[in-house]
Amino acid sequence: MSIPGATPFQHDGDSGVGVLLSHGFTGSTVSMRPWAEDLAAAGHSVSLPLLPGHGTTWQEMNGTTWQDWYAELSRGFARLTDRCHHVVVAGLSMGGALVTRLAQDHPDRISGLVLVNPAFKVEDPRMRALPLLQRVLPSLPGIGNDIKKPGQDEGCYDRIPLKALYSQTQLWSEVVGDLPRLTLPVLLFRSPEDHIVPASSSALFLERVGSTDVHEELLVNSYHVATIDNDAPTIFAMTRQFIDRVCEVNAAS
Repeated sequence: MSIPGATPFQHDGDSGVGVLLSHGFTGSTVSMRPWAEDLAAAGHSVSLPLLPGHGTTWQEMNGTTWQDWYAELSRGFARLTDRCHHVVVAGLSMGGALVTRLAQDHPDRISGLVLVNPAFKVEDPRMRALPLLQRVLPSLPGIGNDIKKPGQDEGCYDRIPLKALYSQTQLWSEVVGDLPRLTLPVLLFRSPEDHIVPASSSALFLERVGSTDVHEELLVNSYHVATIDNDAPTIFAMTRQFIDRVCEVNAAS
């Protein structure tokens, strides 16, 4: 069983720049494919992996952890670093936390970080019970397709697998704790009307990150899955400009 369109995307460009993209928790590559195609059209090499446990069933996802998702991204990253002079990493929601971890682990091999409504925390009071809850309850109702633009579908699950969710919270703890040592240029997109990830998540990142080269752009006409929402063209255009700037600076240094 698989979700239509939930397949990896790879493209070998000739710009010398590689871009690694990561989709979010319980979502799929469907949410990132237009962004990946835009970057490929700009001449960049692109890797958009399908994270383990995604694009199939939520039950399968419950058998995976953040280390599994990170390992898959690391494989895509290694492929890009083998063939590209510069690499930029970008992620949506939980994908933002995963690529932030990658940037923390490989600061000398990554030229910039792009985040769209990144998830570093949530404010749901049920999360306090999650360590126990995930042992006795397989799932809760889903959170996907928070999209303002009509007719869009991110290829997500209709249930939240709780063991996988618990693992995601462990990822958050590691990433947030190490934010002060992250000094790469950052482009952060945030939707003020996001029904999945609270504004305090991006605020936490901005408060703790060690970088002095950070720009936050508000997406006022999109909800959480902004990469396929009304403001997607803004994300695509500003990402291309950001890549041009940080890779040029990196090449000159």
